[in-house]
Amino acid sequence: MLTQTEYERNVLKEVSIWKQPKEKNFLQRGMSVVTAPLNKAAELVIDSPYLGEVLTKSISGLTTICNESAQTTVRFQAIYSDISRRSELTVKELADIEKVNLPILDKASSGLLPKYVAIAATEGGGTGALGLPGMVIDIPSLILINFRAIGEYATYYGFDIELQEEKIYILNILSLASAPTDQAKHVAMAQLAKIATQVAKKQTWKELEQLFFVNMIKKMAEALGIRLTKAKLAQTVPILGAFVGAGFNAYYTEKVCNAAYFLYRERFLARKYNLEIK
Repeated sequence: MLTQTEYERNVLKEVSIWKQPKEKNFLQRGMSVVTAPLNKAAELVIDSPYLGEVLTKSISGLTTICNESAQTTVRFQAIYSDISRRSELTVKELADIEKVNLPILDKASSGLLPKYVAIAATEGGGTGALGLPGMVIDIPSLILINFRAIGEYATYYGFDIELQEEKIYILNILSLASAPTDQAKHVAMAQLAKIATQVAKKQTWKELEQLFFVNMIKKMAEALGIRLTKAKLAQTVPILGAFVGAGFNAYYTEKVCNAAYFLYRERFLARKYNLEIK
């Protein structure tokens, strides 16, 4: 019978603490001050006959495309080679990663957060300088960047991002990171636990549930797009656009990467020790 190491017990404690509500840090408070007064204006933009329609349709349509594109850009063999080099084990497929010790995987994935935060900030700064029209480019780009980031985290911890269940799990991580209230975060966290449990039990989507899957993708994409539009409307303000665009993208991507980091580590240990995810 496998026994958890001290490192693994500490990881589970860290995950538990991370899941609890916490006070906002300086960057989070700053972004709230900038974006909160603009929520009403954002609703007007979203409800407008032209720009709102362009934003919601482009985002809902592109999110599925972004998901597929992100999967094709994840370099699986490079990740396998990196883990093999660090662990001195032969990793040729996802199943081989289950044999690798968690500290090695944590070290291997440690560079993902700074890499993707830098990419997202650079993209947000450039499109933010364009004002309102830049949001049509910026939001799908931000989603694509974060899809790819989550895809890399998932792969480093041995989870298959080509599974439909995993695609929905990734969308829920994006929703969790954009959740505006504690209640919304609780709902997203509960959904993540449910999906993780289904995957662990080898439950798969039946053919009759394909339409349900597509509709869920569309609804979640639209909700995510509206949340991000509201939050990012501040970047349409002259002069502040590039600063807010870069700042929000960095802030959002950091939240996404942290969520992926904690959640996939928890799932790795849950799979290893047959633990229940709550």
